[in-house]
This record gives sequence, C-alpha cells and structure tokens, in this order.
Amino acid sequence: MDRPRLRFWALYFTRFAGGFGFITLITLLPKYINELDPQAVVLPQLAIGGLVLGGLTLSKGFVIGMYTTGFTLAQTVAVVPLAWAGDRYDKRLVLAGTVGLGALVYAAFPLVDSSLSFIFARAAQGIAVTGAGLMSLALVGELARDGTRANHIGKANAARFGASILGSLAAGILYDTLGFTPIFVIIVALLSVATIAIWVLLPPDETTIHGFPFTNLALNERIMTIATFRVQYAVAVTLVRTWVPIYAGVSAASGGLAYSGIAVAATVIAEKFTNMLFQPHTGRISDQSGRALFVFLGGGLYGLIALAVPFSPAIGEALALPARFPVLGPLSPAFLPLLALSGLLGIADSFREPASMALFADEGTGGAGVASSFGIRELLWRPGSVVAPLLGGYLMADVGMEWVFFIGGGAAITGVLTFLGVLVYSHGSGALTEW
Repeated sequence: MDRPRLRFWALYFTRFAGGFGFITLITLLPKYINELDPQAVVLPQLAIGGLVLGGLTLSKGFVIGMYTTGFTLAQTVAVVPLAWAGDRYDKRLVLAGTVGLGALVYAAFPLVDSSLSFIFARAAQGIAVTGAGLMSLALVGELARDGTRANHIGKANAARFGASILGSLAAGILYDTLGFTPIFVIIVALLSVATIAIWVLLPPDETTIHGFPFTNLALNERIMTIATFRVQYAVAVTLVRTWVPIYAGVSAASGGLAYSGIAVAATVIAEKFTNMLFQPHTGRISDQSGRALFVFLGGGLYGLIALAVPFSPAIGEALALPARFPVLGPLSPAFLPLLALSGLLGIADSFREPASMALFADEGTGGAGVASSFGIRELLWRPGSVVAPLLGGYLMADVGMEWVFFIGGGAAITGVLTFLGVLVYSHGSGALTEW
C-alpha cells in the first residue's frame, strides 16, 4: 500500500478509536445515571469576613445535565489553544498527545464512584476528544486534494461511525455480562495503537502558520453565514443524540422506556449505521454539487424526525407492533419505531455533516489555518452543546421527557430557516445551490 494511503488509513483508524470511546460513554450514560443515582446537591456555606457564600441547591436535573455539560465545557476551553498549537507547531504531535491522553482518561473511568468524579472524568475526556477530533480532521482536510475533501472527510466520519456501532454493541453486551471495566480495557488498547500509528505513519507537519488565524477566519463570509445555522443546530443535535439512549434506557418513572443495555445500544447503532453507510456517498456528491444545499436539507430533515421521537409508543401501539424480540426479550411496541427514527436521524445528518466539515476545511486550507477553521467550527457548536444538556436535564426531571425532543427538533428547524434567510439575503437566491 502506498505511503499517502497509509497516512489516510492511520487517520481513519484514529477516528475509529476516538468514536469507539466516545459512543461507549453515551451508551453507558443511563447506566451511570442509574448506578450513581444523582441527587440534588446543597453547596456548603463559606464565610469570608462578613460575606457568606454558598448554600445554593443544585437540582437533580442540573447534576444529570452536568454529566454531559462537564464534557462540553472542557471542550470549549480546549478548542482555541489546541487549534492554535496545531497550526503554529505540529498537528501530528498535538494529535498523538491528545490521543495518548485519551487512553489515560479512559483507564480512569472504572475508578469512578460518584457524580463528582464522573463529571471530572468526562471533562478530561472532553479535552482529549477535542484535540483528537480537531487534529485528525485538519490533517485529513490538509492531505486531501481539492475536489476530494468532503469524500475523504466522509470516509473518516464513516470510520468513526463504524466504531460507534461496535462500541455500542460492546458497551451493551459487556456491561450486561461483565460490568464496566472490560469495556474500558478495549478502549485503552485501541487508543494506544492509534497513538503508535500516528507517530509511525504520519510525517511531521510543516505547515506552520504564524500569528492568530482565528482573527481572519472569524470574519470569513461563508463561515459567518453558516454560523447562523450551526449555533442553533448544536442545541438540536446535543439534545437528540444524548437523549435518545437516555429515553430508551432510563426507568419509566423518569419518563423513559427502561430497555436493557443491548436494546439501548441498538437505538444508538441504528443512527450510526445509516450515517456511516451514507456519508462517503453524500460527501462525494457534495464535492461535485456544493455544500449549502446539503446543510439545509440535512438539518431540516433532522429537526422533523426529532419531533417524532416522543411519539414512538403511540406509533407502535397504532401499528400493533410486537413487544417481544429474539435476544432482546420483552420490550414494548415503541422499540421498532424508535429504531426506525434513529436510523432516519442518521440519514438526515449524513447529508449535513461532510458538507459542513468540507466547507470549513475549504476556507482553512491554503495557508489560512485549517486547524483554526475547524476550531471555529467547534466554538460555534459549544454554546448550544453546553446549555442543551442542562436544559435537557431540567426538561427531563421537571417538565417531561418529550419536551427534550420538541425543543431539539424545533432548534434544527429554526436553524435551517435562519441559514436560508441569511444565505438568500446576503448572497442571492441561487446561493443555496451554488456554494
């Protein structure tokens, strides 16, 4: 196999290893909620002189939200320094370092024994995932020739989604039989191999960029336009992706379906499998036909499908679908509709994701700073991804599980409509098919 292809395969494997670890935690999140049993927390009072601090009560919903927000807050803090270091120094070195850090972090998860330690571990995971994601995408975008960028990014994402499928299966099966520890042994082994592959197969990065590329890229016309969509869509995807497995796995008393680990894994796998299957193809078409239309169609469909998720039980009852399945055992008539909707969410997002990523890569290559361009893409995502889990925890605990999906779907739809309005106003009626 020729050397350039080996470089892409090393990056694809890195995306695979990172995706395996990330989805494992998503799949196990309802199990951590059940086992750690998060409760409302009263902060202790501290007296400093005549000033009394503390004494606030953090609700159970807030603590549940922090299980994800701890991760996204750490990502937010890490984006700028990691992206700047990648453009200024060596992306390969930053990538190897953050993947190696990830191996250490996942090795610590079996030691978690409280909500606080879980939140700290998730924060450390957020730093490692951010560095690995930014640098692997930046290197794929940089190594790919013009006209092939979305296709290569689609393949890299397909590797990540393939790992998500295997990771969900491993998490569901191994947790039900052996508990947490064996799952994390597998993750640590994969990340260790990825670290070695990066160091051996990728050449040192010589595209040094001086200064602070974020400044110019933040005013880039196309990036500013897609930002109107992305900041809202972050709320949608964070809520829906996080709460589909929670909805499937938590107890009925909490508004969920109380499915087993393997059934929860199946709902996650459905979304990842369809996304993996379609992304290389939609990426290739995006290379030929432009980016904006795929972002618009994918985002809009995602929102409409998300709105239907809470109606899974009603759909199952109306169609008289089975409530017992081989291997999975007794579930409910909601299972097949939820599985189908998860798969449709993956198809919808397969149109949006490679086109969006390639747009940012297009704007960052040629000396502008590809890592910083992806860094801006991450920063646009962060406000929504930080606030959404806290909102989701509140909605789940105090309003109703269905409102998580109503708010998530609505955010996707308002995002694509805003994007379309700005696109037409700023760039003309043909911009949707010209970008």
